[in-house]
Amino acid sequence: MASLCRQIVRGNALRSVLFSSARRGYADKMLPDPLEHATGMERKELMALQAGNDDPFNMKVLKKAAGTRDNPTLVPSCFDARIVGCICEEHSTTVTWLWVHKGHPRRCDCGHWYKLIEKSPV
Repeated sequence: MASLCRQIVRGNALRSVLFSSARRGYADKMLPDPLEHATGMERKELMALQAGNDDPFNMKVLKKAAGTRDNPTLVPSCFDARIVGCICEEHSTTVTWLWVHKGHPRRCDCGHWYKLIEKSPV
């Protein structure tokens, strides 16, 4: 029990007294490391973060490169195809979604080119 609240009645006034658990010797106790209890994908993510990989699932937003046919924006994937969302204008409120397949660069409606590159899964 983290704290215990008792009510003291003095005349007509009702008061509360709070006893903290820090006074009972629990202040030096810490929660266990999350890595000790994590399993599956959560453990994999925490271990990747400790190793310095801040994007273990490749979900960060990529910055557009030149976007020409000769120099397309490279999209990493461990599969043969990936869905890419293109924000065609800087202040646009919509996203244009397109499939990019390995070996076939794809052009968005705004004229920007994307190319899929192979990335090892983990």
